[in-house]
Amino acid sequence: MSEPIKIGSVPRARSRAVLTHEGGLHARPSIKLTQLAKRFECAVWIALAEHGPWTDAKSIARVMAMKTPHRATLYFMAEGDDADEATSALAKLVDSDFADDNANGR
Repeated sequence: MSEPIKIGSVPRARSRAVLTHEGGLHARPSIKLTQLAKRFECAVWIALAEHGPWTDAKSIARVMAMKTPHRATLYFMAEGDDADEATSALAKLVDSDFADDNANGR
């Protein structure tokens, strides 16, 4: 679920997804998530609660340090021109259980 937000002149967006991957957000899914986040120009953050604390979703070390367990809700927030596209793509990746065919054109 993605919701675009416009504050001032900078587009922002949020989305969320439930982590169904059995091992939680371990190395392989963390790498896939950060690789996808890096494809976007906007700043992208991830959190385990709706209001944070927020972690840079483009940093593999920081994403893995979250030690996110199975069935946790992941919240994504982005700020920049492609923010809505980024948060939507990240939620879809998590919803697909990190399927390899979820390249979504980027």
